[in-house]
Amino acid sequence: MATLYSSPSTHSSGAVASYSNTSIGLYNYHHNKQIAVSSILSRKFCSLQINQKPFWNAVRMQDGAVAIPPSKIENETPLKKLKNGISPVAPPKEQKDTIDFDSNKAKSTVSITVVGASGDLAKKKIFPALFALYYEGCLPEHFTIFGYARSKMTDAELRNMVSKTLTCRIDKRENCGEKMEQFLERCFYHSGQYDSQENFAELDKKLKEHEAGRFSNRLFYLSIPPNIFINAVRCASLSASSAHGWTRVIVEKPFGRDSESSAALTRSLKQYLNEDQIFRIDHYLGKELVENLSVLRFSNLIFEPLWSRQYIRNVQFIFSEDFGTEGRGGYFDHYGIIRDIMQNHLLQILALFAMETPVSLDAEDIRNEKVKVLRSMRPLQLDDVIIGQYKSHTKGDVAYPGYTDDKTVPKDSLTPTFAAAALFIDNARWDGVPFLMKAGKALHTRSAEIRVQFRHVPGNLYNKNFGSDLDQATNELVIRVQPNEAIYLKINNKVPGLGMRLDRSNLNLLYSARYSKEIPDAYERLLLDAIEGERRLFIRSDELDAAWSLFTPVLKELEDKKIVPEYYPYGSRGPIGAHYLAARYKVRWGDLV
Repeated sequence: MATLYSSPSTHSSGAVASYSNTSIGLYNYHHNKQIAVSSILSRKFCSLQINQKPFWNAVRMQDGAVAIPPSKIENETPLKKLKNGISPVAPPKEQKDTIDFDSNKAKSTVSITVVGASGDLAKKKIFPALFALYYEGCLPEHFTIFGYARSKMTDAELRNMVSKTLTCRIDKRENCGEKMEQFLERCFYHSGQYDSQENFAELDKKLKEHEAGRFSNRLFYLSIPPNIFINAVRCASLSASSAHGWTRVIVEKPFGRDSESSAALTRSLKQYLNEDQIFRIDHYLGKELVENLSVLRFSNLIFEPLWSRQYIRNVQFIFSEDFGTEGRGGYFDHYGIIRDIMQNHLLQILALFAMETPVSLDAEDIRNEKVKVLRSMRPLQLDDVIIGQYKSHTKGDVAYPGYTDDKTVPKDSLTPTFAAAALFIDNARWDGVPFLMKAGKALHTRSAEIRVQFRHVPGNLYNKNFGSDLDQATNELVIRVQPNEAIYLKINNKVPGLGMRLDRSNLNLLYSARYSKEIPDAYERLLLDAIEGERRLFIRSDELDAAWSLFTPVLKELEDKKIVPEYYPYGSRGPIGAHYLAARYKVRWGDLV
């Protein structure tokens, strides 16, 4: 409760205080929650004490209510340890230790365990990202990195393996070799089975040795196949979670194959983890241009008024790779391009693009708006989907194999390596606007981009200058996510000269020309966020449920009816059916114009 310093005034919320002048909102001490205040007139500074803790910047409103700026909750629910089906609440001392851990970083440490350390993802992405964070000074003062896998390996062998993939940015070459050595000295290895509590207990013992009595935070990165996620989480939970600090787990996609398997995976994870400990990673959300989406839209007045059906004709999300599934055909055949790219990467970008303005930049506010958009979308219909599969093709003297030429892929496989789809959002802002997705492998180019095509100018005075093809005059905003990150706006412009000839020109922001600093890899951003507890770029379970509900029915229909994909040559622009799908909604693919 609150005790008074002078001139007391008691409010029904249970706060009592003295005064001086300004304000924010009301805090209810009985129920530990903020109360919205719609009208604040007279505002006075006051001081008060709650549970022996003084607040000097509290505020008294006109009606006598007391307001204090809400304190950020630093502690986090520790990893669940189940016993006889019961998940006990941490005792007060453990909760206090968690708070002390976060408030005194000099006495704390972070232990990062890469589970599946011998795999390609760990070698090519995770360890290099951790080194980049170390070079930039973004990791805590006290940290340790452990690789964990079934492969037999010494600390020295792990360091040798990791060192081959570490590089310094072009603009960060000073002391590069020295920094690498310092980083590798913090890297260790423990061999064990993913389903062995005993092996994880051995890991726990090693972690404690390096933590040296400091308060410990632990981050587990699961760089392993989804069929062994749960075993690893169970063993980490029961044998290697932090006793005092937080424990967080990064989970890589795929998050199931459909609504049912995804929900089952979530239920299994939540036997051992709370939702706020699960960091479902989609690395596309960590890409610079995707993260810039909300900045572009909400901090530039010229875009926000145009961001609706009144001005936007269609939106296209395009992903293409110029290589096939070589080396991972067996894995890919189990999922296909819709599950591998559309249901996660492209749909997450769509949700960020189309969401309403969030209340704040807080993770939960942003994710709440994304969920609203996903729940407003119609489930994808079979008529609005085109699938394809690449076949062998010879170009010059080079023969490129077809998808089913891969020995790990069944010869009669109908798994799509290409898909195009039209989706719709049934809300006031986007009603009737087609959101087109296109994703494929073994195409003519490698790129990922968002294309926003605006409506034609009504009664355009210059229509005759473009002839009958008004699409030639369409304004288009292009956000190129990769490669050569850029944002450009296509506008109509007069060609210099005495005549009246119009041309389309680009207002261009090419990142490499504008910014000298090399753009961080997406994994750097996401790993740093996980360490700092920032969740806005990670996927919440209700987001995942909403996403799968859009694609599960059509995926089931494609498989039950054994729909044969349209074949396209390796290195081509994809199946012709994608053009017919776009034409049905009076759209042209912007990347092919």
